[in-house]
Amino acid sequence: MPGFSFNPPSAPVPGIEITDLSALHRKVADGSLQRVHRADFHSLTLITQGSAEHTVDFVAYSCRAGTLLWVRPGQVQRFAEPGRMNGTHLLFTPAFLEATAAASRLADDWSAPGCWQLGTSSDYATISALLARLHAEYRRPDGASREILRLLLAALLLHIDRLPRHGAPADPHAGGEIYARFHAELERSYATTRRAEDYADRLGCTVKTLTRACQAATGRTVKHVIDTRVTLQAQRLLAHTDEPVATIARRLGFSEATNFGKFFTRHTGVSPGDFRRAQQAIAAPPGEPPGEDNRPAAHDLSGP
Repeated sequence: MPGFSFNPPSAPVPGIEITDLSALHRKVADGSLQRVHRADFHSLTLITQGSAEHTVDFVAYSCRAGTLLWVRPGQVQRFAEPGRMNGTHLLFTPAFLEATAAASRLADDWSAPGCWQLGTSSDYATISALLARLHAEYRRPDGASREILRLLLAALLLHIDRLPRHGAPADPHAGGEIYARFHAELERSYATTRRAEDYADRLGCTVKTLTRACQAATGRTVKHVIDTRVTLQAQRLLAHTDEPVATIARRLGFSEATNFGKFFTRHTGVSPGDFRRAQQAIAAPPGEPPGEDNRPAAHDLSGP
């Protein structure tokens, strides 16, 4: 399945680009965007016209004018057909965002919401205005300022953090420092341990304290949060790579592929093989069977 890198040939400022969905579809016209793919950069899209579904990490979101989408590096996604929607499309690399620690934390949050329906609210007006200001600075005739773009981007992300988290079980800030540290440690260690005791030891707290922090932040147990992260990574690897299931099992810390298979089936309702075959069926071009030879090479998703 395709992967996309950020390497525009003539960007005014390295690490960031502002375009629109129509231009994106004209650039990548081989159908790769309509199949499951992964990018190594962030993309923020504010839909202004049309309606369609956009799939992110195997969840299909119904989008229309006023929908805001944030897809983070490593997530897998699938666009709707060209012409169904248009809107502002902001791309930036993880290295570009260094303005504030808070904004960087938001960019690194794998569990954060990725879709909001803003409608015609004041939030829509604010985010639209910030995107317009970013676009104006990016296209400034006498040269864009990297620092101004960073600060405007940080302001945009911090405003997004204020948006209601519809469907979220709790407030991620409610877990305090313990949950924030656990969240970062989980991202580093989910492939090596799934034991709540190990995370508590590394954080210097008890399992009971960590459990309270997770419950406050997510409404779920520590074990549930850990297993959810491992399951998500398993889905991404099964959908985006050709690695054997046994290899993926080892990468995620399972000593036996059978144990991984039981874990994956328990958390998703399907076996790893069935999940992969379903994703390959989506990825295959119309009229062609799924298979390694049908997978396009990496693309550059930015630039004119």
